[in-house]
Amino acid sequence: MTENYNVTEYKMINKLHPNKIPYLLVYDDKGNIFEDKRYYAVGQTGNNTVELTPNDFIELPFGSDLFFLPGRNPIGKNIKTGEIEIIDDKLAVSAFVAPAYTVTHHAAWKTNENAPRLPLFAYSAVGWLNNKFYVPAIRIESDIRQDCDQFDQKKVISGAKKMLKLKPENRLVKHLSYCALEYFCPAARNYFLNRWEAPLPTSPTCNSQCLGCISYQPKEHKISSTQNRITFVPTPQEIAEVAIEHLETAPNPVVSFGQGCEGEPILVWETLRDAIILIRKKTQKGIINLNTNASNPKAIDEMCKVGLQSVRVSLNSARENIYNAYYKPRNYTFSDVLESVKISRKHNIWISLNYFVFPGITDCEEEFNALTKLLTSYKINMIQWRNFNIDPEWYIKETGYNFNSKQLGIKNIIETIKLNYPIVYNGYFNPGKDVIDKFGIVK
Repeated sequence: MTENYNVTEYKMINKLHPNKIPYLLVYDDKGNIFEDKRYYAVGQTGNNTVELTPNDFIELPFGSDLFFLPGRNPIGKNIKTGEIEIIDDKLAVSAFVAPAYTVTHHAAWKTNENAPRLPLFAYSAVGWLNNKFYVPAIRIESDIRQDCDQFDQKKVISGAKKMLKLKPENRLVKHLSYCALEYFCPAARNYFLNRWEAPLPTSPTCNSQCLGCISYQPKEHKISSTQNRITFVPTPQEIAEVAIEHLETAPNPVVSFGQGCEGEPILVWETLRDAIILIRKKTQKGIINLNTNASNPKAIDEMCKVGLQSVRVSLNSARENIYNAYYKPRNYTFSDVLESVKISRKHNIWISLNYFVFPGITDCEEEFNALTKLLTSYKINMIQWRNFNIDPEWYIKETGYNFNSKQLGIKNIIETIKLNYPIVYNGYFNPGKDVIDKFGIVK
């Protein structure tokens, strides 16, 4: 589809836009995706279909996927008339953009009656011009750790076989091998390639009921989870065995509790605390990170006391009502999340927001004001601008969002954050010690 980019070219990728607007992509009933040269590609932001400019687009990153959308007709801009129109005899097409890129506009479509709910992916607008695919997105992260051209699956398989032989009784290694070989999980694959960030899933249960949970979906949602959840709680010894070797031997190492293949790790925080103690008795290298819903301030406090260095708090919104509509928290509140952030700052550890980007909601004026208040009040170190894997129309319906607030644009709010909050690191992945040392902890 597209060329691979060398590391030195990543800083330039956002300038690789077309000199005019790409054509709309459509899907026919014979299994073909092709451009319709009667129409320009348009985008969706919230409940508004909007025109796009050449500067909105970059080449579709290597490793991205194209989807056709069942029961949904594409919307495009008629080149002759300038009108926004629905193409009734074709199906809509979208792109699932590779990691490290933040999408600025959803694909635009009209949903027909009885159309199935879309599975848990992010649905970017996409177009075609001069033999290339284009998407409205930016590369937010220069780190190459999950770029598809960095993986040699033969080496992953070899690394998994080696680890399974060296640690035959370690259930966590067995679980990670399944993630790497069956689901092609980038984090698990990196563990077996002995580099960068390694996952430490631990919890089979969760105290959130997220609409878009990728490891558990109730039957009434009528969609499938994208991967199986871990079924056991590893012992502190099993966790430490994996983490210590990785921290001692991998370049710029990070080990992270809280993965897509588990529930909420803070529910087994005593196990995590004991594992951190074992790890830090053996090595001081690298970063120990926790990806979490931050629902238990006491647990955060106790883990920080024994060596937790980084926490990533997941948010779909900095506003409590929108947060609750998506997370549906059980036995905790939004104020508990904020208290956990406050405690993390007291311990002067690195604090990231795992911020789910939804064009039309993330970039509305009310949400932007809430986000900047959070950055200022809690001295956040980093925003990870993550694409939101969910059917957009389902999310809007479930949150009851009314779009009364002015929409500012995803690109615009990111650039405004960079300008007004220079101490905030904008990216996509949990940073290693190099980035944390360079930027320093906000105090």
